[in-house]
Amino acid sequence: MTSRAKPSLSLSLQFADARHRAQLPRHKVARWIRQALDCDGEITVRVVGAEEGRELNRSYRAKDYATNVLTFDYSDAPVVVADLVLCAEVVEREAAEQGKDLQAHYAHLLVHGTLHAQGWDHEDPVEAEAMEARETALLRDLGFADPYLDA
Repeated sequence: MTSRAKPSLSLSLQFADARHRAQLPRHKVARWIRQALDCDGEITVRVVGAEEGRELNRSYRAKDYATNVLTFDYSDAPVVVADLVLCAEVVEREAAEQGKDLQAHYAHLLVHGTLHAQGWDHEDPVEAEAMEARETALLRDLGFADPYLDA
């Protein structure tokens, strides 16, 4: 059996909030995103503070709070082009509340956002179940526990 070659990835990694920079080395971020890509990608990952996260969520989703990850997808084939914006404060708080390792939570959110950039969604129960199963399998292959199990 031949394994498929991993897609190529052009990655821009930006830190407006650098508190977790050590948790997000470029090679790991690239590995996590590439694991979730079904085709080549050009992805920007931006780690932001709560103020920028809230403003983006308010401007683009009409929700007045910072969320863990926002996906701005511009193209999904033949090349995935997207921006993934992660709010450091929210990611840190969620990891602590859920008893999860911070790096594992970042990996999950990057996989989650990358799947969104390729058209995956979780708006209805059937979609959510399929997306969660895909995330769990991808993260398992990366050496992480099921993110949907209670810690």
